[in-house]
Amino acid sequence: MLIGILQTGHAPRSVTEKSGDYPAMFERLLEGHGFSFCTFPVCDGVFPDGPEAADAWLITGSRHGVYEAHSWIPPLEALIRRIHASDMPLVGICFGHQIIAQALGGKVEKFAGGWSVGRRAYDWQGQSVFLNAWHQDQVVRPPDGARTLASGAICAHAALACGPHTLTIQPHPEFDDTVTGTLIETRGPGVVPAPLLDAASADLGHALDRALLAERIADVLKGHPADAPLPRASSLQHGPGPAMRPVDA
Repeated sequence: MLIGILQTGHAPRSVTEKSGDYPAMFERLLEGHGFSFCTFPVCDGVFPDGPEAADAWLITGSRHGVYEAHSWIPPLEALIRRIHASDMPLVGICFGHQIIAQALGGKVEKFAGGWSVGRRAYDWQGQSVFLNAWHQDQVVRPPDGARTLASGAICAHAALACGPHTLTIQPHPEFDDTVTGTLIETRGPGVVPAPLLDAASADLGHALDRALLAERIADVLKGHPADAPLPRASSLQHGPGPAMRPVDA
């Protein structure tokens, strides 16, 4: 099964030297599910001929804002609408989550409450899930008909099901602690408030539900419903981790 990766940005060199670029992170996350991958760096103007160029689609994160005036954003939104209309599987992460929501009529803006950085807790259909985050922009109004699957204390729409085969996720299941730690050290200072960076740094090494979300993403890419319940975290969680804390603590 061929997964088309729509790459919407490039990771900083400090990250790529250790962890590769965003497509490589997703290939590692989804290893073992029988996928092959083809990357289209749409941020550099490289687009597929159409939705039929892959069996399912995944949109990466980016340092860009979906509301910014980049020449590649309108054609990406048009492609998203074509993929969505065809009922092909589509998954978006961070920027991908936001651009899908915007393309389908939702609203994205810079969150007045500030940054969400590092290990965060989310309520995903009644289940506590921990993932690394790195964002200030977020979806403030989902598209009509979308269902909010997950939320946190400062992120009301952390995951959406936009129809039967489109899943969008604001935090980063593809970010392990090496990626997040590198961002804290090299990209955060002077941009993200120091207390948030300190807290995020202190949380490195605690359990993340990356395997849980990899399973969910793989299921959606294989055509399973976007709003299906998650597998149980206890069987897939990476490492022992600390006791559960309040959502988005």
